[in-house]
Amino acid sequence: MELFDTHCHIDVAAFDPDRAQVLERARARGVRHMLVPAIDAAHWDRLLGLCERLPGLYPALGMHPVFLASHREGHIARLEALVAERRPVAIGEIGLDHFVRGLDRDAQRKLFEAQLAVARDAQLPVVLHVRKAHDDVLSCLRRIPVPGGTVHAFSGSEQQAGKYLDMGFKLGFGGTLTWERSRKVRHMARITPADAIVLETDAPDMAVSQHAGERNSPEYLVYCLNALAEVRDEPPETVAAYTTANARAVFRLS
Repeated sequence: MELFDTHCHIDVAAFDPDRAQVLERARARGVRHMLVPAIDAAHWDRLLGLCERLPGLYPALGMHPVFLASHREGHIARLEALVAERRPVAIGEIGLDHFVRGLDRDAQRKLFEAQLAVARDAQLPVVLHVRKAHDDVLSCLRRIPVPGGTVHAFSGSEQQAGKYLDMGFKLGFGGTLTWERSRKVRHMARITPADAIVLETDAPDMAVSQHAGERNSPEYLVYCLNALAEVRDEPPETVAAYTTANARAVFRLS
């Protein structure tokens, strides 16, 4: 089986001691492709270099809403320049987070909309981070339309899911599926159309139940695959085929 991890922070320091070994184990399990989303501008060059050196890694450039303190006004201009020069496959990880206390919502929205404008102008998909803010994110997307993308770790309602799908987005499902108590997410994974689902790990975060309390890893995408196959009552090979095809389609990879 060929698998695509559509959200893997393989570039972060948590993988510095053994990144090559992690990637080798992941590929041995069929995880041949990974979308690597950025968190802040300070690490864009490192992320791009890593994706250029290692096969099967695809870069997304953006500024994560939780790390507002790291972002500066001039970073948008730098993002525009890098998009023109290096052409990442997506803009991300971007969005709104109304779960973390103390984050300036106006500042988040301004940053998010500025990055949406970069994606719109470059005609690139986006990788969305959304917590307790789906309606606000959808409102921004209506004002600044982009060519689809992925909704990372989707946890919204059926109605919100439908609106994202109407805008050309795929919904990301990962480690949460492996926890039986995650009834809402497992229900959404069951009812979402097959052509709108992608798999992800969010490694090194969002551990699967089989490795609770440990560093998450792209090699564990197989647990997410098996959980998705279980809730949908489909063969893992079938799920692997369509989720990989969906990832290639949304990021426009041949």
